[in-house]
Amino acid sequence: MTGPGDGTGPGPVLRAGGGSGLWTALGGLTTRGRSFLAAGIAATVCSYVLGQADLLRVGLLLAVLPLLCVVVLHRTRHRVTGSRRLTPARIPVTADARVQLRIDNVSRLPTGLLMLQDRVPYVLGPRPRFVLDRIEPGGRREVSYRVRSDLRGRYPLGPLQLRLTDPFGMCELTRGFSAYDTLTVVPHTEPLPPVRPGGASPGHGDGLRRSPALAGEDDVIPRGYRHGDDLRRVHWRSTARHGELMVRREEQPRRARCTILLDTRRAAYEGAGPGAPFEWAVSGAASVAVHLLEQGFSVRLLTDAGSAAPGPDGRAASPHAPAEAAGLMLEILAEVEQSESTCLSSALAALRGGEGLLVAFLGGMDEEQTALAARMRGRGGAAVAFVLDPAAWRGDPGPRARGAAEQRLQVLREAGWTALPAGPGASLPELWQLAGGPGPAAPAPSSGPSGAGAAGGRP
Repeated sequence: MTGPGDGTGPGPVLRAGGGSGLWTALGGLTTRGRSFLAAGIAATVCSYVLGQADLLRVGLLLAVLPLLCVVVLHRTRHRVTGSRRLTPARIPVTADARVQLRIDNVSRLPTGLLMLQDRVPYVLGPRPRFVLDRIEPGGRREVSYRVRSDLRGRYPLGPLQLRLTDPFGMCELTRGFSAYDTLTVVPHTEPLPPVRPGGASPGHGDGLRRSPALAGEDDVIPRGYRHGDDLRRVHWRSTARHGELMVRREEQPRRARCTILLDTRRAAYEGAGPGAPFEWAVSGAASVAVHLLEQGFSVRLLTDAGSAAPGPDGRAASPHAPAEAAGLMLEILAEVEQSESTCLSSALAALRGGEGLLVAFLGGMDEEQTALAARMRGRGGAAVAFVLDPAAWRGDPGPRARGAAEQRLQVLREAGWTALPAGPGASLPELWQLAGGPGPAAPAPSSGPSGAGAAGGRP
């Protein structure tokens, strides 16, 4: 097989006939082959007991035929190669990916009847099987199938297996390739309106502020001379002070920063599956990350455990290729799982000293966790919280549950958060539009069971 996902050429040669011992090949006898063998042995024994020579010849024929098929199939040296092409290798949930399989016969002999089978996880659909007719020397066969998943994650495809049979159907031998590909199913994302959440700048935010410079746009803090630096940038005053050549550093404009906090506590959400509140939160975090990366932000992903995305300072930032940074963030969110943690203290510690916009997707919280979440807001940056109340998601419209949810939102708003309830069926683009409104006010709760939804009120 070829390497993961490329499928551009033939892979290692598989010797379809001689990959195991003869005794192992005997285990490949089909029901027909076993029946013939048992009937032959029984006829041979009966011929000995009854003294019938003709019955002995029939018994030997019945017993030898399946054994002969095993030997011939085992010693057949079919040399075939297989390749797989996965298009695309990364898809959102509910989307389809096409898998194309190719078998090449690189031997000088034609193959027999082949059954091709590719191993796929059950969440991607039934295991595909194909029957291939005789492949001539140097010939090839191509087949394809589609896979889809309603659950995000990374799923292995393969290894590819070939099942060989003899013309009489007495024996079946299975040979497998070793290589496999990986299909990444990322969360669903929605396009968000180009608003300024909590008053954050859509461009570079605070990054436009520049330090005073001695000349032009240069930073006043010098650095040591490096090979290739322009001598016109030598800072003579610092050179005289340090006793070595010092040059003025080029200005490095700061980009707007954003931190996305995803609450993954298992106790904060109820239910599982595509429509669960946790999956809504993951999809929302993915949508916000892609949107802000397209707007030029440097995005950092944090969970309640304080873990961050790979990269410098845990940030996914690529000013010249935002699509690449978005792809990295989506692949991280494709594998995020719920944690057994019950506290947000690790996230609070990771956010200390942070700056820029803070967007949080929070699950159910008690008074202690609400107080911790309120302290997460930085002094200078805007903070937006989408709170998924478990009572609303399980359809509890009681006044006590609504009052407790509103009280938690009020605590966050008093701390400076733009706190918005996200109930079942909530529309993230509408909530994002509300988050970009003036002030930290939130929509008023409605009287229905899903009053925490996106359209439950206006700021």
